[in-house]
Amino acid sequence: MDVVVGRIAKAHGIRGELAVDVRTDSPEQRFAVGAVVTTQLRDGSKRDLTITAAREHSGRLLVRFEQVPTRDVAETLRGALLLIDTAALPPTGDPDEFYDHELAGLSAELADGTVVGKVVEVVHSPAGELLELDVDGREVLVPFVRAIVPTVDVAGGRVVLDPPEGLLDED
Repeated sequence: MDVVVGRIAKAHGIRGELAVDVRTDSPEQRFAVGAVVTTQLRDGSKRDLTITAAREHSGRLLVRFEQVPTRDVAETLRGALLLIDTAALPPTGDPDEFYDHELAGLSAELADGTVVGKVVEVVHSPAGELLELDVDGREVLVPFVRAIVPTVDVAGGRVVLDPPEGLLDED
């Protein structure tokens, strides 16, 4: 299974450098010189790229790849997702830290065991992380904070919710 670690925003400069929006807590590991990432282009095709340089610039990471020598080649990668295999991820080592892919598919339950839905994905917003739930075919966004999601049981396949009144209601 692949996990997204970044998205290519645009070409930068004339030598094939790319501006990347990072989606990982460990950019120094994921974008280290010599690391290989898989790009998934907008048409769904994939190819591996080897990182030759990476540096921070204006809130983004500027990355050079061995296989992208010019701006013209870089332009073809605009919007591509950067992926790594989840098998390559080290354990978090913290019981309160999770990879996004570990939460997708978990049952969302209330403290009394009532199943309210399923976790679809983790949404990263400027205000913080949200769990996107499928609740009877509706998309419901739940703030991923301990007060509302007091229990995450990956091994048990569930998250326990303590939602404030109205959070899970329709409209």
